[in-house]
Amino acid sequence: MRKARLHLAEGDLTQASEKGWGAAATAIKAVAEHRGLEHNGHFLLRRILRQLVDETGDQQLSEHFGLAETLHINFYEAWLPPEDVELYLNHVERLIAKLNTLA
Repeated sequence: MRKARLHLAEGDLTQASEKGWGAAATAIKAVAEHRGLEHNGHFLLRRILRQLVDETGDQQLSEHFGLAETLHINFYEAWLPPEDVELYLNHVERLIAKLNTLA
């Protein structure tokens, strides 16, 4: 997330977006590793996240992850304005904090 924030400050929105996505994906993979779950691929990350939502009842996990996925799309399409990239990075930080309690 530190690199995402640095890229955002520099105005490199695509790199900020991808670093934010990478941080979210890494946090989910850490939970998966801790639980012995397979986690290679977007589909599996989404499935793990759905399991965590079902387990905890915390729908915000899915909302935060959806915005992280949007950051990943922005890496390729570069359509998000800086304000949205910053907002979505904030959601990624919330997601990571929540996932850290589940690992």
